[in-house]
Amino acid sequence: MSGTWMTTRAWLLMLPLLVVMVAVIGWPLVDTVGLSFTDAKLIGTGGNFVGLDNYTNMLSSTNFSRTLVTTTLFAVISVAAEMVIGVLAALLLNQQFHGRAVLRALMILPWALPTVVNATLWRLIYNPEYGALNAALTQLHLIDAYRSWLGEPGTALAALIVADCWKNFPLVALIALAALQAVPRDITAASLVDGAGPFNRFRFVILPYLAGPLMVALVLRTIEAFKVFDIIWVMTRGGPANSTRTLSILVYQEAFSFQRAGSGASLALIVTLLVTVLAVAYAALVRKSAGSAT
Repeated sequence: MSGTWMTTRAWLLMLPLLVVMVAVIGWPLVDTVGLSFTDAKLIGTGGNFVGLDNYTNMLSSTNFSRTLVTTTLFAVISVAAEMVIGVLAALLLNQQFHGRAVLRALMILPWALPTVVNATLWRLIYNPEYGALNAALTQLHLIDAYRSWLGEPGTALAALIVADCWKNFPLVALIALAALQAVPRDITAASLVDGAGPFNRFRFVILPYLAGPLMVALVLRTIEAFKVFDIIWVMTRGGPANSTRTLSILVYQEAFSFQRAGSGASLALIVTLLVTVLAVAYAALVRKSAGSAT
């Protein structure tokens, strides 16, 4: 009897949260699904039922395929760079030296600043007329003239990846640094006595303690990078010539710029499905990591 009452009380306590979730997430999701099967415009009537036409047209379009490739490139390269830089920064900040606490605090700043602020700062750095990057490279005689880094299709995506890495590598560094605190000092000391070099010490002593937390950071950052919108929209708006347009920006353009609400809804659901696949993979990896740890 007491167990039944405890279960009932638990559900009653969660009821307000469930109501909010249904109102904020459930109903808009159902409405989006219904909208995706119509040719509705953003302004006007509800539109006519078109079945799976929105999905087939979107999946077969060159815009979607090119945007998917751009999104994948951005996610893979930026996340890989963030993981490497984050681990290196964590290893550095795990050492004993004067000013370590100050450096740890400063490292958090790029991640703590709003994305819009970060994007605006990098737009100023990349500015083709008075940007700091052009000035530095010119003074070092690496380039002969100022370049429009965000205005050239060949360099725009790389410039965005650099900005995104600077924004998000502190998160990976913080996760790795927290994991490094769990590495027993006696094990690392024993490896030094045994004559293990830095690489072998990292591979066989430190990396096993980092594997689980880094896997979580890897999948979380991959999901975030795959649905990136704000930093790219502020810096390039998907240009030049759609060379930096990601799936989230394509959803925005379909639904709001082109006012094709039905097509935008179908594309939004496709992106949601792709992100859900990544989330399921994340849950499976975490479960596997927890099982191996026990």
